[in-house]
Amino acid sequence: MGKGADTRERILEIAEASVLAKGFGATSIDEIIAEAGITKSGFFYHFRDKNELARDMLRRYVAEDNRILDEIFARAADLSDDPLQAFLIGLKLFAETLADLPNGHPGCIIASVCYQERLFDREVVEINRQAVEGLNDRFRRYLEAVASVYAPREPVDLDALAEMVTCIIDGGIIMAKVMKDPQRLPNQLLAFRSFVKLLFSEPATAALHVPARAAIAAE
Repeated sequence: MGKGADTRERILEIAEASVLAKGFGATSIDEIIAEAGITKSGFFYHFRDKNELARDMLRRYVAEDNRILDEIFARAADLSDDPLQAFLIGLKLFAETLADLPNGHPGCIIASVCYQERLFDREVVEINRQAVEGLNDRFRRYLEAVASVYAPREPVDLDALAEMVTCIIDGGIIMAKVMKDPQRLPNQLLAFRSFVKLLFSEPATAALHVPARAAIAAE
């Protein structure tokens, strides 16, 4: 990585830490410049404006999240060929990863953009929307693999079930900070894991295995 790339990465690191600590609106370009030890012209060499900084920071954050989740659930898949067991292992590994963070999860850039959406241009908002959809789609695929082998005890919308993970992560981060208890987030993930384990406990049969949406529509 060259000097210019190092500087750009440093700016993104500083900006991310500041946004997670106090939000995007309270993060100023001047404080980022001071922390990075660069000139204002040096900052604008890398980023045209604050929205461009937000776009690159968001893409960087999402890429790192995806890398971590890819590694965790790939490891889980290596440990079990059964889709339910692999998913349960993945959730346990994910919870353990979060529990190992010394001060809890630092926060969520995606949530920060949602909270302050009016500060951003349409491209930033769209990138954020795609990030949320990407996370939901990831867990939807895991759940579809589970549902192809295990029939749910109750009709369930897999989209809503997948979105529960996103809600748990953002809600767990907020709750952990409010209660000053870093274990709130991993504990919530483990509770979701228990729910999934109870929901998909019976192997599917030709008679029982009905697509979730069709089952809901039939009620």
